[in-house]
Amino acid sequence: MNFGLNSSQNNFTSWFMEKLLLADDDMDDRLFFQDAVEELSLSINLVTVCDGVELMELLLNNQEQLPDVLFLDLNMPRKSGYECLSEIKLSDTLKSIPVVIFSTSLDPEIVNKLYDNGAHYYIRKPGDFNVLKKVIYEATVLLGQNSSDQPDRVDFIIHS
Repeated sequence: MNFGLNSSQNNFTSWFMEKLLLADDDMDDRLFFQDAVEELSLSINLVTVCDGVELMELLLNNQEQLPDVLFLDLNMPRKSGYECLSEIKLSDTLKSIPVVIFSTSLDPEIVNKLYDNGAHYYIRKPGDFNVLKKVIYEATVLLGQNSSDQPDRVDFIIHS
């Protein structure tokens, strides 16, 4: 599948990303995301969790096998995505994990706070399956090119 990116970027992404973690309380969104990753054939092991408490337990109990990227919903029960992002970025062990916010909201004030707290990218959840595949692919390519550095603020939002 080609989303306007050259084949060398596709090859780079497929070997760079091995483990992708999605934290989202909505089962339909998790299944939608999983189907999109499978259709993209990115050779990625996708793990999903359904809330922030489960996410943090998984990360803290598996520090030797951390994900290459975390897609993080904001509005989850027990512990919000915002709280999880803060904990992750304060942890010496976890702070290097690139975090892509994956949320229905696009409030500019919240988006700016998330950028200031160290999130790498922000994706507003699309309702269209092909658009979802496009933004997942774009995020993995961008992180494959430079996973350690946060982009400039103007490049923070991946538009669907």
